[in-house]
Amino acid sequence: MKAKFFIPIILLSFVLASCESEEERQRRLARKEQQRIELEERRKAEETERVFKLEQERIAEETKREQERQEKAIYDRYINNSLSSGSAPYAYCFGSNKSCSDWGCSEIKVRASNNSDVLVTIKKDDVVVRHAYIRAGGNFTFQLPNGTYQPFFYYGKGWNPEKIMKQTKCGTLKGGFIDEEVFGKDGPQILSNDILTYELVLQKSGNFSTKPSNVNEAF
Repeated sequence: MKAKFFIPIILLSFVLASCESEEERQRRLARKEQQRIELEERRKAEETERVFKLEQERIAEETKREQERQEKAIYDRYINNSLSSGSAPYAYCFGSNKSCSDWGCSEIKVRASNNSDVLVTIKKDDVVVRHAYIRAGGNFTFQLPNGTYQPFFYYGKGWNPEKIMKQTKCGTLKGGFIDEEVFGKDGPQILSNDILTYELVLQKSGNFSTKPSNVNEAF
């Protein structure tokens, strides 16, 4: 029985195929060619995208390695760098530390922790009027006309003179620590022929005895 039905089916297929006109055949071949072209274009586009992504990943990895290399070079160069106690690294912006020659003068004395250098800024009406770098274990005394002042304390290790801190009215403020940075402050203090003393102590928890602050407040 299987042999009887096999031959008619083949003959029917042949008859149907032979009924395709030349125009239809051309259209069918054109569609197949178009599909082949579109498939090839998709394959090329996917390959181009794959190569582009790989190149972007390679560039990103190289950029990351170069950035890490530069950061390490800066770290190695400045990690042991300190300024002398009393230095005013921002004098070009905030001016130098003046002595007080008015009838009413007060002092703010600061002794740095033995564990960290500190950059102290003294503000009056939210403007830095005095600042000084103090090495670990060192001390410095600010002389000020009587008034209300607020001290800020910027602790850290490894002074980088080229580090950008923020933009100020006097331009770009440069100079900062590269490791163990901490900002602290005390509240506004009214001084009238007074001597205010700060003994900065580093706690085991990692915080200082002053209140937390930040770069925008301190400068």
